[in-house]
Amino acid sequence: MEQTFMKERNILPLVISMSLPMVTSMAVNSLYNIIDSYFVARISEDAMTALALVYPVQNAINAIAIGFGVGINACAAFYLGAGQQAQASKTASLGMMLSFLHGLLLMFASIGGMPLFLRNFSSDEEIIRLALAYSSRAFLFSPVITVGLSFEKIFQSIGSMKISMFSMICGCVANIILDPLLIFGIGFFPAMGIHGAAYATGIGQCITLAAYILFYVFFHTPIIIHWKQMGFDRAIIKKMYGVGISATLNLALPSLLISVLNGLLSSFSEKYVLVLGAYYKLQTFIYLTANGIIQGIRPLMGYNFGAREYGRVRKIHHTALAMNMGIMLLGTILSWLIPEQLIGMFTDNAGTIHSGTTALHIISLGFIISAISITCSGSLEGLGKGTQSLLISLMRYVVVIIPAAYIFCRFFGAIGVWAAFCLTEYITAGFAFIVYVRELSKTNKLSSRLPCR
Repeated sequence: MEQTFMKERNILPLVISMSLPMVTSMAVNSLYNIIDSYFVARISEDAMTALALVYPVQNAINAIAIGFGVGINACAAFYLGAGQQAQASKTASLGMMLSFLHGLLLMFASIGGMPLFLRNFSSDEEIIRLALAYSSRAFLFSPVITVGLSFEKIFQSIGSMKISMFSMICGCVANIILDPLLIFGIGFFPAMGIHGAAYATGIGQCITLAAYILFYVFFHTPIIIHWKQMGFDRAIIKKMYGVGISATLNLALPSLLISVLNGLLSSFSEKYVLVLGAYYKLQTFIYLTANGIIQGIRPLMGYNFGAREYGRVRKIHHTALAMNMGIMLLGTILSWLIPEQLIGMFTDNAGTIHSGTTALHIISLGFIISAISITCSGSLEGLGKGTQSLLISLMRYVVVIIPAAYIFCRFFGAIGVWAAFCLTEYITAGFAFIVYVRELSKTNKLSSRLPCR
């Protein structure tokens, strides 16, 4: 399998071909998230609230798995672009072993820590009972999640986006089918309620991992995963964690933000916690195309950077930015045209739908400008500049929004929290632009000093 197409094909068709499979798979995944929440909401509004409280921890587990996978992806793509195939294989082998260990640690830590975590955000015993019932089962599959996502990023690093797409779709479709069967007990399946939602999710994740393993076994890849290559290598581990820790924090910061905002919103009403949970489910769907494009350009940026094709690196970034701004414009339009229908998927309560509509109207005013920070952050990760990407995420999820939400809600109530989202996107976009331009200038200076190969 030859990867030279990553530095030879025209930029726009290349970005589309790399991004479209990821957009498709993420669309199915987002559809699953919404359908999963829809079925849980049919149990009760308490069940939906419980799911919203568990979501930050679920997001943190995924953030660690995906973040470290991004580290594997960036390093493997760089080594392939530089013509160092043996180092790319060693990166994948070491990364897979470490991912499995991460999964075991996450499983024990998340299950053990959930009771204390939940009581910080709710005093309702029924909501806590439902949240623990769901989380204690869903988190058993943490090692499956971490290993599966590492396989995803390894296949992406060699440009095999269709394999990632097919494997993810297999798991998501299984989730969608199993949700109503296990929750409500259709046919010979027992009615398991919120327990069934957790098992459906876990089984879907197992199916995704099984698909990746089958593809790896039966299809030739330039990256070979073998236990003999799992020996300690300080340089490779440092590179993977250098990008992986920053990428993990980038993805985990929303969990911190949601937890803080849940605390602020619960002081007004539990319905605002539900609204925030529903928004983040919808946000996944709204941002999925932009995130798919980011996943598509990461290996392209890393490969071309390793191959010293700096002009193509800049063109790939600009192409992705233009595409993401167009996508976010569409997300803004939908948030204004059909907000009631979107929030109505998660609750039948008219007051909650009204509050959710207001939230979508305000938050969506920052969608288009957010494309700048999203694209800059993703491009920097692809170049192996994890620290710079992390700085952008810290601005977006901590430095600006948390103080703004705290101050605004004192004057405007829950609406102040929604306004903080919008303000943050504008400030972060300006910061991201400055950081990216500075790093691009450093790259230009580096290319002028390096000899041609």
